Amino acid sequence: MASGSGDDLLVRLWGVRGSIPAPGARFEEFGGNTPCVEVRCGDRLVIIDAGTGLAALGASLDAASPAAIDIVLSHLHLDHVSGLPFFKPALMPDRVVRTYCGHLGGQSAAEGLGRLFSPPLFPVGLDVLPCTFEHRGFVAGEILRLPDGPDVRTSALNHPGGATGYRFDHRGRSACYVSDIEHTDAWPPPSLVEFVRGADLVIYDGMFSESEYVRCQGWGHSTWEKGVALCEAAAVGKLVVFHLHPQHDDAFMRDVEARLVARMPGAEIAREGRAFSFPPVA
Repeated sequence: MASGSGDDLLVRLWGVRGSIPAPGARFEEFGGNTPCVEVRCGDRLVIIDAGTGLAALGASLDAASPAAIDIVLSHLHLDHVSGLPFFKPALMPDRVVRTYCGHLGGQSAAEGLGRLFSPPLFPVGLDVLPCTFEHRGFVAGEILRLPDGPDVRTSALNHPGGATGYRFDHRGRSACYVSDIEHTDAWPPPSLVEFVRGADLVIYDGMFSESEYVRCQGWGHSTWEKGVALCEAAAVGKLVVFHLHPQHDDAFMRDVEARLVARMPGAEIAREGRAFSFPPVA
């Protein structure tokens, strides 16, 4: 499924790496930008995360971008927000960019982003850019009610400092973003199973191999095997493994994908530019 039309639920991947970008020929097939996902519920655009993939998404919108753009953030780690100053609509004076943050106890992202995008770490603040930024906070687990819809279900995720998962339901179809999560010993947890239950698509953090995870426990990430376990328990339609390790090149990821598909036919590794379109059933 490459593109949507009419009132489809459309999900497009603009950045699929974790931690840092992965440039170069060895990473061309799967892509090297950090997390950014476009979601369209019919004509309504919502962006998940503002990693380096946001620059390419912004360039694709250009003058056709909506007057107000909503960006829901899983959390504020650098790989998920570093694209904000390079988002083309943010350089347009007649645009409003709204960020939503759910892992800070109801506080918005304004203070954190203000510290990051200021000297000496960055030459200017976001408030210097031509657009108008609005930062809104909520508590993960609440239903996030965006202006003009959609209402988005949210879930707190196990990650250092916290993170938020998102579920979009539109015309009987659904897609979930569950990145930057560390699995627990008792897996999958019933609350997360219910959150993703019956979804047409789940984007899940599979940064580590099982052997790597043993050395990286506590870092806030998971494995493709745990993504399969979650999706099987929740009767999910399709699993896409996301937040790819920046040192896992195309050859490595092709090998992982072969094992993934053998275990769960129809699942795949996230590829930059890949789109999934689900026509309405209700």
